[in-house]
Amino acid sequence: MRYNQAMSARTSPIQKFRIAVIAFDGINPFHLSVPCQVFGAQRADCESATFDVKVCAEDPGAPLTTTAGFEIVAPHGLAALARADIVILPSWHSDCRPAPASLLQALRKAHQRGAQVVGLCIGAFPLAEAGLLDGHTATTHWANADIMAERYPKVRVDREVLYVDEGKVVTSAGVAAGLDCCLHLLRQLCGAEIATRVARQMVVAPHRQGGQAQFIERPLPVNGSDDRFAQVLAWVEEDLTQNHSIDALAERALMSRRNFTRHFRQATGTSVKQWLLNQRLAHAQHLLESSEVSIEMVAQQAGFGSALSLRQHFRAALRTSPSEYRKLYRSSVLD
Repeated sequence: MRYNQAMSARTSPIQKFRIAVIAFDGINPFHLSVPCQVFGAQRADCESATFDVKVCAEDPGAPLTTTAGFEIVAPHGLAALARADIVILPSWHSDCRPAPASLLQALRKAHQRGAQVVGLCIGAFPLAEAGLLDGHTATTHWANADIMAERYPKVRVDREVLYVDEGKVVTSAGVAAGLDCCLHLLRQLCGAEIATRVARQMVVAPHRQGGQAQFIERPLPVNGSDDRFAQVLAWVEEDLTQNHSIDALAERALMSRRNFTRHFRQATGTSVKQWLLNQRLAHAQHLLESSEVSIEMVAQQAGFGSALSLRQHFRAALRTSPSEYRKLYRSSVLD
């Protein structure tokens, strides 16, 4: 996961962002609905930014078939990409076929103009075909990752993560990871408080930990230890100030250290250390947005121990400082 400093810097009171979402014949309507739901239906929730969402297609006004058996109509053409701040291709054809020249040209022009271009799921393929991912790290659905790596050798394909933010180009893994990616973008523009509120309204996690490795077909046996494991994670989230060593957590879960670490990575897609850091960063973000406590107190309550440690981790993960983050994303509920 990479946070986009440039997008954060653009955030200021009441900014308007124009978002072009690209539809095509044979699209999965769920994929199309993801960015529209995050940025369209919820736009009133964000007081620091507004979103003008336009659904575009190569042939505007013409009926487009969907995988759900009904047709849709995109009212705008690809010319809308020339005015968009963010361009989102929410998916692509399941056979990863080449994109039409008109779409590739529109994507290149938008990217060259400075728009942020986003490919969700296999929507990353036209971005790669347009050359926008050359020299960058990108992801796509795990089932298509090998195809992308073979077809586009200049792209560093990360098969594990839910999404990759490289600044001007952003890609996500399959289906539900598109929600994670769009919520990440919303978090950058409006802050964690708004993104969490939108996620709650959509009844999804505001920020899933781990990567898509946890979703690759690899069934785990279900037994009594699963409940204990979930209870341990919930207990850790309740008090992030403790050290929470692997041995102590394994003992609490009634598991050996080896079994606990294996179970943890299979369940979350990441290590105990990284998961705990992510939890602490998320809690620190919440405190910075919703309280007036000092940076030192935020560091202690989030489990970083000192303001210096908080600043170091904040800078490494979010490309900003706690003070700068608070200025950008301070919740209006305290006003």
